[in-house]
Amino acid sequence: MQRYGARPVRRWGLALTASAAALAVAIPAATAEAATGPSGIAAKGAFLLDSGANRQLWGKSADIQRQMASTTKIMTAVTVLETRGVNLNRQVTIKQSYRDYVERTGASTADLRTGDKMTVRQLLYGLMLPSGCDAAYALADTFGSGSTEAARTKSFVSKMNKKAAELGLKKTHYDSFDGISDKGDNHTTPRDLAKLARRAMTNPAFTTVVKTTSTRQKATNRNRTYTWYNTNKLLGSYKGAIGIKTGTGTAAGPCLVFAAQRGKRTVIGVILNDPVQRYPDAVKMLDWAFDTKSSVKMRRLPAVAQKD
Repeated sequence: MQRYGARPVRRWGLALTASAAALAVAIPAATAEAATGPSGIAAKGAFLLDSGANRQLWGKSADIQRQMASTTKIMTAVTVLETRGVNLNRQVTIKQSYRDYVERTGASTADLRTGDKMTVRQLLYGLMLPSGCDAAYALADTFGSGSTEAARTKSFVSKMNKKAAELGLKKTHYDSFDGISDKGDNHTTPRDLAKLARRAMTNPAFTTVVKTTSTRQKATNRNRTYTWYNTNKLLGSYKGAIGIKTGTGTAAGPCLVFAAQRGKRTVIGVILNDPVQRYPDAVKMLDWAFDTKSSVKMRRLPAVAQKD
């Protein structure tokens, strides 16, 4: 467990005895841990960041690389939104191959229909709320370069890795545009993911999307309306919650990147591989950061909503 901001030992003169030093070393780690961070966090990796001050608050195995499942889609969105000259009203035609992909992989889906035209902005809602891997495919195919879908999606993943390097995410690597990793080489750390989340939340279009609990979006070329629900149960449940992304995978386990705002202070948290209680752990972490104690009943998702 990592602890940040520990106070230096004050030395009264030069007479620090060997026995006193030994006593200081003998303080149980659990005692120090309880004093400097939330207790009982089951996640294998976790991190808390004071976003405004860009200050580390607390971490657990903060620099250990782990798979991140659909929290990958934060970088998918950032890569799109930070494309030079991006037009969020650009129309994208949904291809059958996008539907075939989610069917073949058993991935979470926005249930995009072949032939529908959707704007990039609408696809970002489909990407981040129901965690649509079909929406991720559509964005990667649109913003990648090359003469084939395979080349364009590979190019887009390369852009994701380039963006990670630009942001100094030294322990992050992507091998997919949506978190479905064939070779298991799609990994990050809690610290890196918090840095990425902080960057993402500086983009107004991104923050508007991820704080939305549900949305209705109509195809631009026909009378079809999509209704999407945000899989992040903290929204509408925890006071001040403003995003940002869930993720679940066999290797990654349940993951959650979350943010909440109280007054002028914003805290970003990351949970990687929390097998039993990612939402209760997120509440504990936020309550510790804000020095509050919340009684939270998690928002129930409609039966039609994807669980990610």
